[in-house]
Amino acid sequence: MADVTHTDLQETPAGVEAPILTMTATAADKVRALLTERNLPNHGLRVFVQGGGCSGLSYGMAFEENIYPQDNIVETDGIRLIIDPTSLMYMQGSEIDFVDSLMGGGFAINNPNAISSCGCGHSFRTGDDAAADAGGGCGCGSGGCH
Repeated sequence: MADVTHTDLQETPAGVEAPILTMTATAADKVRALLTERNLPNHGLRVFVQGGGCSGLSYGMAFEENIYPQDNIVETDGIRLIIDPTSLMYMQGSEIDFVDSLMGGGFAINNPNAISSCGCGHSFRTGDDAAADAGGGCGCGSGGCH
């Protein structure tokens, strides 16, 4: 699947509840095209967080047909987004985008909960993470851990 990167999203004003998860029209178009290309008409896009990566947590996405009772489902622009409760704790209010540039294209996660991320954009850390980034190299080779 395409690369997933992190970008910053402006904070939601106080008193306004952030949506569970949103997706830009560009990202929805890309997901729709991939679902059609791979002949996966009954699948949704599972978005998740897993341990690991340069900053402690990393994003993941996969097409999936199975929905479990504990999953949260968001329909946006005809695309079904699936997110488990643990991942939702880290991604509440995030926006999925698709960016295409001279350096390549890929999905980007605009996560208001991330307080730092690696320069590679695949890894992030929240204020609730126990393991704080003490600086130094992260091992991804981007040289941009912050």
